[in-house]
Amino acid sequence: MEVVEVNVDPGICGLRSKITVESSDMTSATVSIESDCPDIRKIGEHIKEVDSMKDVFAKLGDSTMYQLGKEYCSHGICPVPCAILKGVEVACGLALPKDVHIAICKKD
Repeated sequence: MEVVEVNVDPGICGLRSKITVESSDMTSATVSIESDCPDIRKIGEHIKEVDSMKDVFAKLGDSTMYQLGKEYCSHGICPVPCAILKGVEVACGLALPKDVHIAICKKD
């Protein structure tokens, strides 16, 4: 059983999320979400098991996670749906664990 924890600091909103993903094979994973964001908590209520082959390899926006994000998340560029899928990818053995970074610097 692989267990992966993904912690998301989404930026200026400050509504952090902790995503725990567990998988015993490459095809499915269970997801649990703790979040300061009510929108992300709604996603967590509606996603329990993820079909990794369907969702990790879906085209951008077509996965179950992004569909739930579209339905429940009020901020279109929220990084949490992506973070959930990255956790599934690692827990299912489809990728090695590696942090993802977005650095934003305003240039004058």
